[in-house]
Amino acid sequence: MKYPNFLKEHETIGVTAPSDGVIDPIKLNRLENAILKFSELGYSVLETENVRMSEKGVSSDRKRRAKELEYLFEEPLVKAIICVSGGDFLLEMLSDISLEIIEKNPKWIQGYSDPTGILYLITTKLDIATIYGDNFKTFGMEEWHTSLKNNVEILKGNIITQRSFDFYEQNDIPYISGLEGYHLDTPVVWKSLWNHSSVTMQGRLIGGCLDLLVSMIGTKFDYTKHFIERYKEDGIIWYFDDCELTSEGIIRAMWQLKEAGWFDGTKGILFGRSMTNSSYYGISFEDAIQRQLEDLNIEVLWDLDIGHVKPSVTLINGALATIQYEEGKGSIQLNLK
Repeated sequence: MKYPNFLKEHETIGVTAPSDGVIDPIKLNRLENAILKFSELGYSVLETENVRMSEKGVSSDRKRRAKELEYLFEEPLVKAIICVSGGDFLLEMLSDISLEIIEKNPKWIQGYSDPTGILYLITTKLDIATIYGDNFKTFGMEEWHTSLKNNVEILKGNIITQRSFDFYEQNDIPYISGLEGYHLDTPVVWKSLWNHSSVTMQGRLIGGCLDLLVSMIGTKFDYTKHFIERYKEDGIIWYFDDCELTSEGIIRAMWQLKEAGWFDGTKGILFGRSMTNSSYYGISFEDAIQRQLEDLNIEVLWDLDIGHVKPSVTLINGALATIQYEEGKGSIQLNLK
């Protein structure tokens, strides 16, 4: 696994919009404050032109999105790249991106949700680690949550042990200024699908937003089996972030991944908190994942601090991970081997 150089003091972070951009005044206020927060830490920010653009769910056409991302990989001043936002249509640009440019200029690229498409491709195809962490505008909150501070430490190369948080934001509160922090209203309780009181799992970490990953199965951008074969001695730990899937969609998604061979060599699976928790038939999230995973004989943890329901841990695709769980709490240690 290739690990890009970490961010050093006074270096430049590139920000681009490979999915949607930012035009809402409140979100623009958040974006501006994120730039200010990083500048106070001593970093410069270089935006591509499409960051402050949005029309029908995308910042710009797919070729422009690809070119602006390529520009940041080729620009010598830029040492790390953070996607400004998520969205729905990043996969459209995969046909237009030059993987040769990325391979020749390896840099950390970070994002979550829709950016899964490019992160997953870079790691599974090019064997370059990527970061599933907050999008850039999240850093615009006035007082950074511990999760954001941890994220920056990891970008700097301080691979700290991340622990489950105390509370999470169950109820989505609309922004007024755009600078608000998380509304932490619900205790964090990690759960074992098989009701084990203690779990330890180790393996090579890979995953992302489940909604996107399902769309990649069987396409020319699906290098999952190559990745699994490459790291079969380590075994795989999957993490999944559910954005919009119902319980019925989760059942179909797990069936698809299983039948496509994605769970070969899997040592464990981690699920973030579901953003929707909806079902036509009264099927819970827990029932949905258990229905498809009970025959795999692997450890499964769910309701973790991963993805859309904040706060979230920072995960490195391609890193070796040790996950420890005990009585509702847990930790994640990443090892860059």
